Amino acid sequence: MTTESSNARKLTLYVAGQTPKSLTAIANLKKITEEHMPGQYEIEVIDLRENPKLAKEHSIVAIPTLVRSLPVPIRRIIGDLSDVEKVLVSLKVQGE
Repeated sequence: MTTESSNARKLTLYVAGQTPKSLTAIANLKKITEEHMPGQYEIEVIDLRENPKLAKEHSIVAIPTLVRSLPVPIRRIIGDLSDVEKVLVSLKVQGE
């Protein structure tokens, strides 16, 4: 998913295969971004089972993990993203 907005958030979700928690995190992320930041995000989903060395390279210690790399500073959220309020606060969506 891409956007042309200069205020775009670059979000990377690290998962491990098609586990229930991974699938829930993907669904929750899509719902949150579509409802609360339409057209302001770019999502990349990385399956660490397909490329496990990325976990070490990107300092991922738990999965699923959502990393917001843009705008800086980098922010990380661990879990299935079911607490929408916590995700929005962590991504700095509310109050902007």
